[in-house]
Order: sequence, then structure tokens, then C-alpha cells
Amino acid sequence: MRIFISGGAGFIGSHLCKKLLHEKHTVICVDNFITGDKRNVAELSKNKNFTLIEHDITKPLQIDGSLDWVFHFASPASPKDYLQYPIKTLKVGTLGTHICLGIAKSKKAKFFMASTSEVYGDPSVSPQPEEYWGNVNPVGPRSCYDEAKRAAEALTFAYNRQHNVNTRLIRIFNTYGPFMRLDDGRVVSNFIHQALTGQDITIYGDGAQTRSFCYVDDLVRGIIKYMDVDYSGPLNLGAPFEFTIRELAEKVIALTDSKSHLVSMPLPQDDPKQRRPDISKAVKLLGWEPVVSLEEGLKYTIAYFKQRLSA
Repeated sequence: MRIFISGGAGFIGSHLCKKLLHEKHTVICVDNFITGDKRNVAELSKNKNFTLIEHDITKPLQIDGSLDWVFHFASPASPKDYLQYPIKTLKVGTLGTHICLGIAKSKKAKFFMASTSEVYGDPSVSPQPEEYWGNVNPVGPRSCYDEAKRAAEALTFAYNRQHNVNTRLIRIFNTYGPFMRLDDGRVVSNFIHQALTGQDITIYGDGAQTRSFCYVDDLVRGIIKYMDVDYSGPLNLGAPFEFTIRELAEKVIALTDSKSHLVSMPLPQDDPKQRRPDISKAVKLLGWEPVVSLEEGLKYTIAYFKQRLSA
């Protein structure tokens, strides 16, 4: 198949490009490198079936030839990034989604939307099923990301209903692994980077807030399986096991043999106190669930960070 991926040089997008190329598909990767990294796709550029286009997907783009799929994965995705680029985040979630849907419609291609667990906000229901409408502050500092993704979901379903575009929509829960930026501000990369460089590990609040952590290979496997299932979504993809932020920090310290100390910082506004997916639909529809344990996935990620820090 011939597959278009916006945000293809990002953390998750680059893993998806690699997997699709491994399965002998042709991949057109589009990225403006605000948060993506050319190093993530440097090796892929040697593949004759891979094309890299540097472009801002919030602006019109002409793609020659046919397409089978359009994947929209472009967006700043960590609080550090979307707080730095709030307007760009809103634009890629709205204008960028609109452009990608337009490409899919014109090419009669299937459309795959990467949404997020952030659409659930600070949830009053746990674990979060797809039917839960969320608890989001529409004007808070995180709203640029939360509401951009909620708008992207609405656009996706509008094109599905009005233009009969064949759509898929996933809500991605916390995912980690190699190709994360060392400075991207997400909790796993923060902790590993701080531990490996001997810095204090910063915990926001008392560290009792929970997250579930899915290794990137598990997530990509779920995405590939979803391509073969005729279900418009939304569909949660993530690990259904909760860990407190303090537990994560302690695991990272143990696995890196670090002398770092834990330091508490004020909890950011609207930071979710709990985050855990109900993945029963993914289990039933895809026969999918994560298989990589947190400890195993952290070891792979730490090895990657060590390599990057020594380069």
C-alpha cells in the first residue's frame, strides 16, 4: 500500500514508518520538525520506498499519485511542547486535521486519526472507557492540546458521516520508548534523562497521581492490527496497569543505578490525577493487549538514552 503519515518523524510516527516499511509498504512522511527529529528517520531515508517531505501540514499540500491510507499523527504531544507552541498545537489539530481529511477524501483513501487520552481531561471515571465524555477545562493552559484533539475527533467523524470517508480513530495513552527526545518534557524521558545525568528527579505534587505506560512497540502493533478492522472508533490503545509517578521514579533510579534524589515541585494546573485506559474494546476487536512490561520497556529506553547521551 501507499501510505501518507503526517508527523512521521516524531516519536510514535517514526516507529510507525519503520514498521510499515518493514511490511513492504510505500511511506510518504511529512514533518515540519518543530518537535520531530530528522535523526528518527535518517536510516529510513535509505529505503527506496520512503519519501520525506518537510512541510507544515496546517498549510495545503499536493500529493501526486494514489494513496491507500492517510495517517494524521502530527502534533506537539508533551506539556512542555504544547505550552511552548499553543497556537501551532491548535492549528495542527484543526487545520492540519482538515487538510489531512481533505487529502484522504480526494484520494479515496482511508483515514487514521491519532487522538489522545487527554480528551478525557482530569477524569472522574477510572478506568476511562471510550464512552466517557471527559472532564476538560476548555480555557486552561492544557486546553490548546486537549481541545485541539477533541476538535480533530469531531472533524474526523464529520467527514465519516458527511463524505463517507473510511476512518479509524485511536486515543493514545502514555507511550514511551526509543526515539523520545531527551528534553521533550514527558515524565519517562524526564526521569531517565535526570537519572542518567545525576540531576535531582522532579516529581510534581506528592507523586501519588497515576499513569499507565505503554511501550511503543506494543502501541504500533495495535495500530497495525486496527488497520484491518472496519471500526471507526474511538478506540483506546494503552497499557491497563497503573503506576504512581513516585513508583516510576523509583524504578528508573533502580534501573539506572542513579544517585539522584526525588524533589517535589508544585502540581501544574489541570494535571490529571489518574489515567488508565479501559482497553476491553481493543482486546475484543483486535485481539490486542500490551505484552512488554514496564521494567523491560524502561531497560530498552534507558539503553537508547545512554546511546544518545554518549553520542
